[in-house]
Amino acid sequence: MKVLITGGTGYIGSHTCVVLLNNGDDVTVVDNLSNSSEIVLDRIKKITGRKPLFYKIDLLDFKNLKTVFENHAFDAVIHFAGFKAVGESMAIPLDYYHNNITGTLNLCRLMQEYGVYNLVFSSSATVYGEQATSPVTETMPLLPTNPYGRTKLMIEMILQDMAISQPAFRISLLRYFNPVGSHESGLIGESPIGIPNNLMPYISQVAVGKLSRLNIFGNNYPTPDGTGIRDYIHVMDLAEGHLKAIEGLHKSQNTAIYNLGTGKGYSVLELIAAFEQASGREIPYVITDRRPGDVAALYADPSKAAAELNWNATRGIQNICADTWRWQSMNPEGY
Repeated sequence: MKVLITGGTGYIGSHTCVVLLNNGDDVTVVDNLSNSSEIVLDRIKKITGRKPLFYKIDLLDFKNLKTVFENHAFDAVIHFAGFKAVGESMAIPLDYYHNNITGTLNLCRLMQEYGVYNLVFSSSATVYGEQATSPVTETMPLLPTNPYGRTKLMIEMILQDMAISQPAFRISLLRYFNPVGSHESGLIGESPIGIPNNLMPYISQVAVGKLSRLNIFGNNYPTPDGTGIRDYIHVMDLAEGHLKAIEGLHKSQNTAIYNLGTGKGYSVLELIAAFEQASGREIPYVITDRRPGDVAALYADPSKAAAELNWNATRGIQNICADTWRWQSMNPEGY
């Protein structure tokens, strides 16, 4: 299968490249490198023996993006590219709406023009917003609490409307929870530019001495230890979920929606304790104010993906922390 991956040098995209290449698929990556490094392509080759074809192109650049479709006949597209930080989206919402939605529209127009009808979209559990109960099912109300989550929901709606208008489309919308961990080789992992926005890379950078301490945003949530609870899914489980989603596209009626998570939540303090055990390092932390848009607890009901895609997360919190520490200790400055 010939697959185009937008945002393929990013964290989840790079691990998905590994899974697809190991599966024997041909992979082409489009990425503007705004939050990633071209070095990852060589690391992928070290792991798989194969290097994805790469184009440094922004999805907002319709003209150059079109040349990729002119030069290749793709069987499917996996769409990761987009801005992804909740806090930043609150500060610069117009940038998020423009980048994430306009980039997707450009991609979809070219897919239509060149007859590429199979699409897996990287959505997010943020579309659910603040739910009264967990686990969260795909049928629950969609109430995102921040601009990032709203861009994901808007794109889901756009893709569903497109599929209705053109029945040839087969689209899988993957709402995944909190991706963490790294490839077991330690060669690729999460390498944010600047101060990390997500919890796990922040913890790992404190452990390696790059950052002095962790800020925990709130300890007065209605949870057992007062800190926020999330469903942390190993990035390799997540990457394997994208392969399963591509393979399952022919079964869907235009559009299918799946949660990708473990079905179990861990609090911030539980994650810190697990990482301290895996790394043998103490993680100093301070409690600060809650962040706007954060919710107390969010974890998945992944049973639909298990039933329809034959996919389950198999790596636990110990694997997650051990693999993250291996990546961070081998690459203290990232890429």
